[in-house]
Order: sequence, then C-alpha cells, then structure tokens
Amino acid sequence: MNIPEVRHAFVDVDGVRVFYRETGPADALPVLLLHGFPSGSHQYRRLMDALGDRHRLIAPDYPGFGHTEPPAGFTYTFDRLADVVEGFAERLGLTRFVLYAFDFGGPVGFRLATRHPEWIAGLIVQNANAYDEGLSDLARQLIPHPTEELFSLPVTRGQYEGGVADVSLIAPDGWTLDQHFLDLPGRKRAQLALAGNYGANVELYPVWQAWLREHRPRTLIVWGRNDAFFPEPGARAYLKDLPDAELHVLDTGHFALEDRLPEIAPLIDRFLRTLS
Repeated sequence: MNIPEVRHAFVDVDGVRVFYRETGPADALPVLLLHGFPSGSHQYRRLMDALGDRHRLIAPDYPGFGHTEPPAGFTYTFDRLADVVEGFAERLGLTRFVLYAFDFGGPVGFRLATRHPEWIAGLIVQNANAYDEGLSDLARQLIPHPTEELFSLPVTRGQYEGGVADVSLIAPDGWTLDQHFLDLPGRKRAQLALAGNYGANVELYPVWQAWLREHRPRTLIVWGRNDAFFPEPGARAYLKDLPDAELHVLDTGHFALEDRLPEIAPLIDRFLRTLS
C-alpha cells in the first residue's frame, strides 16, 4: 500500500503569504492544481492521496481563499490572482508543469499560459470555461450583477450537490470548510470584487482560444455536464481549437472530483504517464 505524504507550507510572494500543499516525487513532472470558487487547495486532498505516490502535485490557495494571507489593501482582480500564482511558480522553480484548471483556475491558469507558454507541458481542464457557449443562462445573469447572496451557505452547498445523482457521495466537509473561509472577516468583500471582475475573463476568451490554437498543448478534459454555471457545451467547445484533446463528460455537477474521483483519477494518471 502506497500512501503519499502531503506537505503543507507557506511561501512569500510580494507580500502575500501563499499557502500550498505538495505531494509526490520531487523529480516528477509537476502538476499545478488551480482551485475554483468558493473553495481552496483542500478540494484536491483526495486526488493527492490517489495520485501522490507517483505524480508531483502542487496546490496553492489564491489570495482571498483558504489559508493564504494577503496584505491589507490587496486588489482583488483576476490579473492580480494570476500575478501571485505566477510569482508562486517562480518561487518554487516551476518552469515546466501540467496545468490543472478548474473553475477560477481557468482564468488564472490561462493568464499564466499566455504569459509563459514555455511553462505548459500539458492541460487538464475540469469545468473551467473559456468559450461563450459554455456560459449558462444563470452565469450570464450573475456576471454583470453579482450579489453577496453568492457567498451564502445554501449557494455554497448547492455548488457541491447540484447535478449530482447520489448526494451521499458528497462529503459535507468541502462546503462546510468553504463557508468557514467565506465567513472570515473581509472575505465576502474580496469575493464580491472578484465576482465583479469576472467579465474581464469573458473578454479574454478569444485570446485564450488563440493561444490554444497556436500551441496545441496535450489536453485532457473532464467535465460535469450538470454544472449550473458551465454546462456541457463549454467542454465540447474546446475541441474546436484542440481537436486532439481527450474529452470525458460525466453525469455529475460542478465539483466533479467529489463524487467521480474513482473515474477521474485513473484518467489523470494515464494522461500524466504519457507526458512524463
């Protein structure tokens, strides 16, 4: 039985004390796991346990999420999140890695990819939208008019359980911990600022699509088709620019790793072995 050690640490990036988790062999090709809203690096705990005996997995918390500690007056935009993750990668010496983009990890990760195409050894895309057809009606309504209701417990829990066939497979720890962090002082203000900045990501979709067409990274796409924000057409749209991508659409919701890890982890393992 191979159970990996998972290490937990902080690194300073321009005054931001970035928390991260890391597991796996130091000489393996790194996988940078970028989390979504309203979560943090803890969403990858089970994936790290499943794959950390043979793959190097690194998951940071963004400013305004999880255990990362930004300084007073930090400006919450997706550009600034990308700046911090870029600095984090540089501090850890990550000059070539596989990018795992989930939800907010899409806009953060694609900013990194366009800044440093030489860093990207491959892509794993899980419900990280980069196409207009991947925005649901609900998403189109919320992007121009975000409210603090987005950060309430029913909405947080609903993102985990919505679209899931068997909610007994969804551990309550995820949405409970997410809500704990959302309720910390200043966090809702930070999240509202990011929600108000989300339209800047939609404006960059053509830039990211052009990057995909130009660089054609090896790509694995796993997608919960019942995502209330990013439905199945968003997954299939990637094939326009990445016709050789491996696509798996699963009958689940937004946080697909919560109930479909037994299916997804072997797909990731096999994909990473082709890149090593």
